[in-house]
Amino acid sequence: MADQLIRATAADGGIRAVGVISNRLCEEARQRHKLSYVATAALGRTMSAGLLLASSMKRAESRVNIRIRGNGPMGGLMVDAGLDGTVRGYVDNPEVELPTNAQGKLDVGGAIGKDGYVYVIRDVGYGYPYSSTVELVSGEIGDDLTHYLATSEQTPSALFLGVFVDGNGVQAAGGLLIQILPKAASDPELVALLESRLSSLQGFTPLLQAGKTLPMIFEELLGDMGLEIFPETQLVRFHCGCSFDRVLGALKLLGEAELRDMIEKDNGAEATCHFCGEVYKANIDQLEQLIDELKTAN
Repeated sequence: MADQLIRATAADGGIRAVGVISNRLCEEARQRHKLSYVATAALGRTMSAGLLLASSMKRAESRVNIRIRGNGPMGGLMVDAGLDGTVRGYVDNPEVELPTNAQGKLDVGGAIGKDGYVYVIRDVGYGYPYSSTVELVSGEIGDDLTHYLATSEQTPSALFLGVFVDGNGVQAAGGLLIQILPKAASDPELVALLESRLSSLQGFTPLLQAGKTLPMIFEELLGDMGLEIFPETQLVRFHCGCSFDRVLGALKLLGEAELRDMIEKDNGAEATCHFCGEVYKANIDQLEQLIDELKTAN
């Protein structure tokens, strides 16, 4: 199944539901960054969350940045996701590995740590981006971002995220976001029914491993609540906008003296993109060209 995102509503628009399958993009991130199992789970969950959060934005160029910093050995991670379905990200210490937790699952909370912060920046495509900061709840990503939604956006939400990875790579990954909007929040019976169904979920990846599709999952949760699944299926993918030209532009900002030092000591320059792991190399001739451009500009 291709990586994809679908949207739905229920209760006459009072409930908003978004689901995402992210198997391939999580596997690409794992390979690009040489991630451990627990780092794969942490980054994969957050990339899925980024796509889910970005899905409610309006302008095509809108993006969400999620930065998580904890006191665990992984340090933290960064994800950038867009309404256009693209996402990228990295973890601070990709090789960190921990024993499974008491539930026999990857210990993402232990890797991130329970003391720290979640920083979310929403760039709506114009004006100044909106930023929010909340404290970590558990380091398990889903709990922390649910807390962010309730605290900063004041929207009752349930966020389920999962990544199943083994020796052959990522086998299942994705997420589900259910939000109760004001018009439905005033119906206590509806809210109680939804909460009961959501509390029975044992996770998201088990549903995928059982062969459930996103429409099937929506139908089981919301089918008798006036479910309407939007016909458009959006493809999502790992994508980074870095390029060699951008690297040259960044090198040029270092100035002539620094560029001369690179030529004399290193016979060139090398830069690695944090987000995608792509390595760019500039040779002596290319650095000399940058120096010539600086002289001409002056």
